[in-house]
Amino acid sequence: MSSNDFVSSTKQIPYPQETVYDKLQDLTHLEQLRQRLNTPDFEEKIASQIGADKAQDVKQRLQSMTFTSDSLSVPSPLGEMSLEIVEREAPKLVKFEGKGTPVAVHLWIQLLPSDEGRQSLMRVTLRAELNMFIRKMVESKLQEATEQVANMLAQIPYGNVE
Repeated sequence: MSSNDFVSSTKQIPYPQETVYDKLQDLTHLEQLRQRLNTPDFEEKIASQIGADKAQDVKQRLQSMTFTSDSLSVPSPLGEMSLEIVEREAPKLVKFEGKGTPVAVHLWIQLLPSDEGRQSLMRVTLRAELNMFIRKMVESKLQEATEQVANMLAQIPYGNVE
C-alpha cells in the first residue's frame, strides 16, 4: 500500500483566518449545517456544486451526522465511520484521522490569511492508503470528494462562531 494525496483547489473565504479556524477547530460549530439543510438557498448551492442527483444523498448524509468538539461521525453500511481531530495548529491547520474507514484516511484543512487579513485561503488535502488496484478504481472519486468538501467548507457562514 502507498499513500495517495488528493488536494482541492484553493478556496477564497470572505472571513479572517482566525475566524475560520475558530469554527473548524470545534466541530460542534458545524451543527449549523444541519439546521440550514431545508432552506432553498442551501439546496440550490449544493445542487449547483455537485448536481441535483447527488444533492439529496448529501442532504441525507448530513442529517445523519453527529458532531462532538473533536469528531464528526456518520453511519454507513460498514458501521460508523468518523473523522477525529488529531492535530490543531492555530490558526492555520486542523488535521483529522479516519476511524472505522475501510482504508487509512487522513484529512487536513490548511488556512492562510488573504487580503491583508480580512479574508482567508483554504485548501483541503485527503491522504488515503491505497493499493494500486483500488487506487485505479477510486482515485477520481476521492479527488471529486476532496473538492466537494472544500466547496462545502467554503460556503459556511463563519461569522457566527458561538
